[in-house]
Amino acid sequence: MLRQLIDELRGCGELEWIEFKVDNAEPQIIGEYLSALSNGACLHDKEFGYLVFGIDDKTREMIGTTFKPRHAKGKGNEDLEPWLARLLSPRVDFRIFDYDYDGKSVVLFRVDATINTPVNFSRTAYIRVGETKQLLANYPEKERKIWSKKKLSSFESGIALENQSSDEVLSKIDYPGLFELLKLPLPDNRNGILENLIEEKIIFKSGDGFNITNLGAILFAKNISYFGSLNRKCVRVIFYKDDSRLNAFKEQPGKIGYAVGFEGLVNWICDQLPTNEIIKDALRVDRTLYPKVAIREFVANAIIHQNFSVTGSGPMIEIFKNRIEFTNPGKSLIDTDRFIDHAPRSRNEVLASLMRRMNICEERGSGIDRAIVAIETYQLPSPEFHTEEQFTRVTLFASKEFREMDKNSKIRACYQHCCLRWVSRNFMSNATLRERFGIKEQNYPTASRIISDTLKSKFIKVADPENKSNKRKYIPYWA
Repeated sequence: MLRQLIDELRGCGELEWIEFKVDNAEPQIIGEYLSALSNGACLHDKEFGYLVFGIDDKTREMIGTTFKPRHAKGKGNEDLEPWLARLLSPRVDFRIFDYDYDGKSVVLFRVDATINTPVNFSRTAYIRVGETKQLLANYPEKERKIWSKKKLSSFESGIALENQSSDEVLSKIDYPGLFELLKLPLPDNRNGILENLIEEKIIFKSGDGFNITNLGAILFAKNISYFGSLNRKCVRVIFYKDDSRLNAFKEQPGKIGYAVGFEGLVNWICDQLPTNEIIKDALRVDRTLYPKVAIREFVANAIIHQNFSVTGSGPMIEIFKNRIEFTNPGKSLIDTDRFIDHAPRSRNEVLASLMRRMNICEERGSGIDRAIVAIETYQLPSPEFHTEEQFTRVTLFASKEFREMDKNSKIRACYQHCCLRWVSRNFMSNATLRERFGIKEQNYPTASRIISDTLKSKFIKVADPENKSNKRKYIPYWA
């Protein structure tokens, strides 16, 4: 397959998404070309841009290269590949291929076309114009076109592994797990299994073999290491001895697909957590420190809503003495203040749809609601939702006495409680907030102060401003 691709590229004329070199492998120049070729591929509606070493740029003669990217270093003696990935923004994915072409070494960089946002290298965007690499800022009309481009294909439809035989497909994909999760009978013959895998977009025909899609690999891989760069997208669970990141004592990277490993992952996390002893029905019973429904929901969200174009990282669950942090690559598509009420939106609609069919996530987008209801039942501090350009994080806090909670935590809990009441067609009141915090009735002024602080922060408002009585009702600011 690589030989065929190289021959096709050699047959192309000067294009803004292909560049040939022999041995000029200066790291800064490679980074600039990855920016230029990703931007050029976007402009020309190509899936990838290509930087090829070992071929003469003028004659397309196969010369071979002495460049060894796996041993090369970026500036500061950092390995070349992570150094390049770190300085590309946004972090478009790229892969490096080494190939022996009739005894001559060829190195090929394949970089994904950018979408909507020009790719910068070291804070500068580049573009190929004719045979030269230029600053994109000097060509504002090209930059405008990149900003306006729409995505041509989804992550799920991309190819994780090419040209596989039927035996190779069935050895790499956990197809019994797929049929079990979808509650479908397992066909009694190979062709029936393969037809179902094609129908579910796990694989598709390619010549005499099959290509395994990213969707199939990321959800149903028997071993994610079979699939190259997707290995970086496995779920990592890290345990720390205390409340900081200085003392990690256990790390568990995922090894199988998200779907077939999901229940095992959630159960394993819960089994590692400490328990509290409570009295229930006059009996002492152990209860997990955090509600399992909340852990399940936040793990599912981190998997489903990640931005797969952010390379080099995947979902991460960090467990501290006083909290759990669920982090996924990519900025949230929804304002974090609206997680409770907003209709679900995902970058990965095909993946999300399949996960819903397997009952791993909610069809109606009510999973967050159920998680927070469980958190209120446990009388835990409210979770914190935070998003930046490159990540989204949910923090689930361990139990705290009411007097130990700071003002912001109380305001956040008041707002989330008000949202929950509103989406269930009810109002928040002093009485319902007291119940949420476990405040005794005679201490109603304490709840009143929290409501007052939340009103001042403009997270809630009075449901009926004309009502001047002491028994006011409250709704979220957006209601």
